[in-house]
Amino acid sequence: MRDNIFATKQERVGDFVFDETVASVFPDMIRRSVPGYPSIVSAVGMLTRRYAQENTCLYDLGSSLGACAMEMAGNAPDNTRVIGIDCSAAMVQRSREIISSYKYRVPVEIIQDDIASCSLEPASVVVMNFVLQFIAPEQRLPLLEKISRSLVPGGVLVLSEKFSFTDSFMMQALTDLHLDFKKANGYSDLEISQKRASLENVMITESPAKRLRDLELSGFSHAGLWFQCFNFGSILAVKE
Repeated sequence: MRDNIFATKQERVGDFVFDETVASVFPDMIRRSVPGYPSIVSAVGMLTRRYAQENTCLYDLGSSLGACAMEMAGNAPDNTRVIGIDCSAAMVQRSREIISSYKYRVPVEIIQDDIASCSLEPASVVVMNFVLQFIAPEQRLPLLEKISRSLVPGGVLVLSEKFSFTDSFMMQALTDLHLDFKKANGYSDLEISQKRASLENVMITESPAKRLRDLELSGFSHAGLWFQCFNFGSILAVKE
């Protein structure tokens, strides 16, 4: 279904929420809004094949409609479990419906819970794909620390985010390129403006340098940016 949530002028633009309306158009929304998204999801499968270990869990935190959970399940070794966790009831319901139509060699479970407070079992691959930017800033480091503690030696975190940049010229250039990307994908100026307003108090971005420092503080042995397209990127962090 095509995303036209913000196509009509709204008298008051409320805060963005991952409700049934968003869930119903989410695949189209994220494809047209997030440059490089399909490449990142596809690479999650490659990273799963390389780093997933038997007798561990594979987590998709903030799993939305389960794209990364399904990619992990299709590439997971035997004796693993894939667990997607999302706080949105609408996203959880729809992702369960989607996943139930596929058959995987390993169990796949989607849970409704708050990733900031839920417990995690021993894991070898954890994915957070454009989720941390929606978590309250004061909860981000504790969440990363929790993930680090849950990872077995050799386990990895794949952390994708929309970033901000301290260099004002680069920040403006990358913002403009993202704007061009959305227009090329059919979004009008009205849609772009109203969605920006809805996200203003909900999505708080930080710099790649800040995130890499956080990962070091959280106990990760290695971390680096493995993918970037405009102001969107993904970090691979390894726990030795």
